[in-house]
Amino acid sequence: MTSVHDLPEAAAAALTELRSRTPLVQCLTNEVTTNLVANAVLAVGASPAMAAVPGEAEQLAGVASAVLVNLGTPGPDQRGCTEPTVAVAQSAGVPWVLDPVAVGVLSVRTELAERLLAYRPAVVRGNASEIRALAGLVSSGRGVDAADEVDAARDAAATVAARTGGVVAVSGPVDLVTDGETEVRLAVGDVLLTSITGAGCALGGLVAAFAAVSDPLTAAVAASVAMGLAAERAAADARGPASFQVGLLDELYQLSGQDLADRVVQSVAGVHA
Repeated sequence: MTSVHDLPEAAAAALTELRSRTPLVQCLTNEVTTNLVANAVLAVGASPAMAAVPGEAEQLAGVASAVLVNLGTPGPDQRGCTEPTVAVAQSAGVPWVLDPVAVGVLSVRTELAERLLAYRPAVVRGNASEIRALAGLVSSGRGVDAADEVDAARDAAATVAARTGGVVAVSGPVDLVTDGETEVRLAVGDVLLTSITGAGCALGGLVAAFAAVSDPLTAAVAASVAMGLAAERAAADARGPASFQVGLLDELYQLSGQDLADRVVQSVAGVHA
């Protein structure tokens, strides 16, 4: 696992490696946000495959470089192929990312997410309410929106990280990323991220892309900072949510390794180890 002090250099190296290797990222994701997720993954240099058909999904997981599972719209096909897909990924040593959308609020996805934790995702990325629910705590989520503060999920994040052996990233005004021992706070982003559908889903895709070429802590930090920095730059010229979303993809595409390293240094608001 990368040390906190090495994160800026590691994040920059991960972005360079992404664009050099163009890893295949399989996305079992939210039907509402498929386009944004795919384009965000493309913008940082990976190759998305939006395959969630039973029978095919498992085949792809064995040859993909990383897998994203987003529970935003868990229809019959996705419910039928998710567990077999992550089982193949785990067996093949392919890192996979869990985005537990609205877990703790809606029963079908909550039960599915609890089962999926046994397959040890490399990274779990969600809002504070979702992470609290995964840890078995009472949460105050409202649909896909969090009603809990990031700090309210601090212990829950450590609990989930200990259970999976991976990293948990809690999104909020200041993101929290932890492996259960080391905790990193990231102050980066813009409020316009909350005005478009799919920003969190796209972030999950970015985490998976970075996980294809780096360790889970680096992947979670690099993805969070990449999304946040792109959002800050896009917001500077945006007239509203529509132009912001277009600008967000452009800014992700324009990011350099040095941009990412510099903003990681600036973003780290606190470290606990």
